[in-house]
Amino acid sequence: MARKCDLTGKQANNGYAVSHSHRRTKKIQEANLQEKRVWWSQGNRWVKLRLSTKAIKTLERKGLDAMAKEAGIDLRKY
Repeated sequence: MARKCDLTGKQANNGYAVSHSHRRTKKIQEANLQEKRVWWSQGNRWVKLRLSTKAIKTLERKGLDAMAKEAGIDLRKY
């Protein structure tokens, strides 16, 4: 299973760690993912999702059904 946000699709980014002497070494910048149980009122049950913290904040504003529809996700499979 990839380290990827279920709703937004956020995933790791490649970059460089640059030292004071400007030596560059490769590093990976992981998305801040959290396992979260969210109440799905339409299905009348809890849904366990792997979400980025940005998605959690947006979820509180938009709601689960709207975000799942935008992402093209069928919540019955979770």
